[in-house]
Amino acid sequence: MTTCLRGRAFRFLRPLPLLLTLSATAATMTLSAAAPPKARAEAATAPGLTWRSCAQPGGPAGQECAELPVPLDYREPKGPRLTVAVSRLRSDRPAARRGTLLMIPGGPGSSGVQWLRQKGDALRKETAGRYDIVSLDPRGVGASTTASCGLDADDRHLVHLRSWPRPDGGIEENVARSRRIAAACARHGGAVLRSFSTANEVRDIDRFRRALGEERLSAWTASYGTYVGAVYAQKYPHRTDRWVLDSSGDPDPTRVERGWLANMAAGADDRFPDFAAWASDPAREDDGLRLARRAEDIRPLFLSLAAELDRAPKESTTAGVPLTGNRLRQALQSALYDDASFAPLARLVQAARNPAERPVLPAALAQPLRDQDAAVTVAVICNDVRWPGSVSGYRRAVAADRVRHPLTAGMPANVSPCAFWKDAPAERPTRITAEGPSNILMVQNLRDPSTPYFGALKMRRALGDRARLVTVDHGGHGVYLGNGNACGDREVTAFLSTGRLPERDVHCAR
Repeated sequence: MTTCLRGRAFRFLRPLPLLLTLSATAATMTLSAAAPPKARAEAATAPGLTWRSCAQPGGPAGQECAELPVPLDYREPKGPRLTVAVSRLRSDRPAARRGTLLMIPGGPGSSGVQWLRQKGDALRKETAGRYDIVSLDPRGVGASTTASCGLDADDRHLVHLRSWPRPDGGIEENVARSRRIAAACARHGGAVLRSFSTANEVRDIDRFRRALGEERLSAWTASYGTYVGAVYAQKYPHRTDRWVLDSSGDPDPTRVERGWLANMAAGADDRFPDFAAWASDPAREDDGLRLARRAEDIRPLFLSLAAELDRAPKESTTAGVPLTGNRLRQALQSALYDDASFAPLARLVQAARNPAERPVLPAALAQPLRDQDAAVTVAVICNDVRWPGSVSGYRRAVAADRVRHPLTAGMPANVSPCAFWKDAPAERPTRITAEGPSNILMVQNLRDPSTPYFGALKMRRALGDRARLVTVDHGGHGVYLGNGNACGDREVTAFLSTGRLPERDVHCAR
């Protein structure tokens, strides 16, 4: 979910020109011959899709891409258009095909085209060719129409876009930066930036469904994409078939992304013991990455090192970008997403502790984001819901959060550009309810640093009997085809293959 707000979610491609439109012809429309009359009637008035090969080395051989025209403003359907990049991987077993499965990416700001490239083959194999698999780059992402805030490079560093307080807890610099970013986005982003929202992504998805000629879609959604998927299922329940929400956050419509960010403080606390156990394991002696002999010593070691770097930042191998306490904290927060990131984090800690060594910063910490990447991430979270504007309120929240959750040092409770956003949300966030078909399977790690388990339980309660929850005793962000838990993968695959929900919620052991 970037995340919600994920540090490693900023991967995009080149932008396409604004107001790009495509002609709708029968020759370019993809429509199953078996599609019901209603779907064929919709397809007759839907935009056309001209598919072309976009296969890349390491990705699925048959991946295709196209461009979907969408209204800038759905209240003016004949007005200016944007382009949404879409992609598909057709079933390799046409006789077994039963429909189309949409992959909804996380972020805000992640590329569905890239996600399909990474996971498409595995998903097609796991579901035995039952689906054409499709995805999209949401507005502002990748090959879709993008926007710019015109931010200075320093403001585009991840450790600055995320408001990490000063070592003493002060937020004055965060407030000034947030005001500056909000003003720049208002000055440069225009109507395109204002259109980046969950509500419009949901509308774009339904337009994509129509263009595909499908009466209903199945879906695998991840992180922030689970919220997009839940909103789609609320708005278009009769258009959903088999719906998977992988790593969900709290859908509270009064907070939305603000709540997800705040919950990351407790999420880091839940997940850190996994890293501590790994970093104290005697097996780490072989690779020189054992940080302490006891797991309970890792947390004070890390906090002490971060405090030391607060006082005296250490020169890194990237000129002009030192390793500060907050960069170390951000490195930790990003590494908690995936066990595979534990070793690079331990190396960074070891280098920081070695007086003779200059640390090598991860690329996400060493380089600023591209302006359009920063723009879409900020815009979606600010356009979705109104954030409080009281600086004193943020100051109090940060002070309390630093005491409760020192690993994240008050960042999740801190001010953001949304506090000073110039435009009010165009519409209220959707309330997720139990009204709708019982066709939603949730799958969730117990120790997720980004979308913590307690937040997912709120999504589960909101959906009621529409959903079942598969809980996996694992740490990290993302479950299906990601963490190697056979039980979790089996439950999701069985649901996508048969459409049958478990009779009750399921617990998967390690």
